[in-house]
Amino acid sequence: MSTTAINIKHLKMLARLDLTPEEEEKFARQLGDVLEYFKELDKVDVANIEPTSHAFPLENVWQEDEAKPGFTVEEALRNAPKKRANEFVVPRVVEE
Repeated sequence: MSTTAINIKHLKMLARLDLTPEEEEKFARQLGDVLEYFKELDKVDVANIEPTSHAFPLENVWQEDEAKPGFTVEEALRNAPKKRANEFVVPRVVEE
């Protein structure tokens, strides 16, 4: 794959990277080499291989979900730095 086929400026914007022009050229070339190497997978015969999502069968190893007694409201809020009306008060994190 040629480095011109890789839109490194778009990728650096998505990754929020600040790259110099030299770094852009270097990383575009390296990414092109990686993508070129994936062509090796085209050589593998997978005609008789059943598609799977994992290499090994997975089993549910979780325990049964059963209700257990929890904290009271007072216990849960005991160490809260700020609380109001039985709720934690936290700094606002949504930007407008």
